[in-house]
Amino acid sequence: MTSLGEDRPDAPPAPAQALGVELNGLNTIHESERKGRARDLFWPWFGANVSVFGLAYGSFLLGFGISFWQATIVGVVGIVISFLLCGFISLAGKRGSAPTMVLSRAAFGVNGNRVPSLLSWLLTVGWETVLTALAVLATATVFTQLGWEGGIATKVVALIVVAALIIVGGVIGFHLIMRMQMIITIVTGVLTVVYIVLVLGHIDLGAVAALPAGDVPHVIGGFVFMLTGFGLGWVNAAADYSRYLPRATRSSGVVGWTTFGSSLAPVILLIFGILLAGSSKELNTAIAADPIGALASLLPTWFLVPFVIVAVLGLVGGAVLDIYSSGLALLSVGVRVPRFVAAGIDGVIMTAGAIYVVFFAGDFLGPFQGFLITLGVPIAAWCGIFIADIQLRKRDYAEKELYDARGRYGSVRWLPIGLIVLGTVLGWGLVTNTYAPWLAWQGYLLAPFGLGGKEGDWAFANLGVLVALLVGYLGTVIFSARAVRSQEER
Repeated sequence: MTSLGEDRPDAPPAPAQALGVELNGLNTIHESERKGRARDLFWPWFGANVSVFGLAYGSFLLGFGISFWQATIVGVVGIVISFLLCGFISLAGKRGSAPTMVLSRAAFGVNGNRVPSLLSWLLTVGWETVLTALAVLATATVFTQLGWEGGIATKVVALIVVAALIIVGGVIGFHLIMRMQMIITIVTGVLTVVYIVLVLGHIDLGAVAALPAGDVPHVIGGFVFMLTGFGLGWVNAAADYSRYLPRATRSSGVVGWTTFGSSLAPVILLIFGILLAGSSKELNTAIAADPIGALASLLPTWFLVPFVIVAVLGLVGGAVLDIYSSGLALLSVGVRVPRFVAAGIDGVIMTAGAIYVVFFAGDFLGPFQGFLITLGVPIAAWCGIFIADIQLRKRDYAEKELYDARGRYGSVRWLPIGLIVLGTVLGWGLVTNTYAPWLAWQGYLLAPFGLGGKEGDWAFANLGVLVALLVGYLGTVIFSARAVRSQEER
């Protein structure tokens, strides 16, 4: 039965919830449960991306050695384009009423899709771990600035509370998450506006205007970092929240509300973050080293408690969506447990990872950037493949055959798997991660391609992400059009 997380397309006799826990797993959402409007997508996507951590991306961008206007343009364009990709993938959820990593089977085959499902699971578990650790560190930092105990005891209590919020949301499922995200959106939205007003006086427009412009490789590097730091971290989960919408929902509304809801807060926070970081070299350095602590240091004491609330809630909002989708990805890999058990398993892994980051890791930014870029390459290839596949399909998915390896979608489709491998091999050869020593082997194609090697100007452009995206997209458009037509004619 679907309630046990099995690979079944539809199960009308099974209840959608029991004791408030969502029982839908990989199954197609039954017609009776498809409800809501496209604008309902605003709440989960805004709530997942309204973290004050978005301010820190201003400092990260300026770290590429670019000016205010360059950082603003590549930041805004990178954010919007990356989330527009999420909007297109959300269309598949409306058209197929199944999780992202089930709909992806149409492109990869029912069993072949286990490869991108594993990549998706690694990415979402990694993100939820990072967000949990950041929430704990934010709490400890603010407590220390208040003169309270900010040591191990505070971190332990904060970890228990934050992990519990995230795991409960992931286990109970979709309907609780939608309610949580609405509350998080309202609370964090209001408090973030107050934060911006309180720290406006720290902006020095003269210093910001004097920032020197960077060369083309540095601009491209900043753009790619925005892609991987925002929308490319969500593409593998985008259809998970649109799959409950009625099939008659307008496609433009699905794309528009997903893109608008997810981009609005990051765009505002990024621009303000660039202004802050560009106003002071000392502040820029501090934000890069300790984002939450540096941002909190600008505040009057009376707003530190509201600040930690907005910081933690914003991070929890993102982690809740991640743990829900990571559970679905784990099921799609082939683990046979109920959806809520899969979310619980991921919660244990997330907590263990957060313990390591909070109590044992000596550096955060380096491994974080390395994680984003390294997994961003194969995910970009998958994204290109899936978006091209969505574009090629003129009809809704054949629901039952998404679960049958003998059906029209087949067991394994080797072309898309080959495109992921090719995109990843080329992509990893064109990115570098000098702050993560265990990834020093990357960038092996920079010298052969005449791009100056690992020490040249193009070393930090991270062209590999764009190359992987294009390999996946163009390879599918050129070589899979006939196969898609054949599937739809069956």
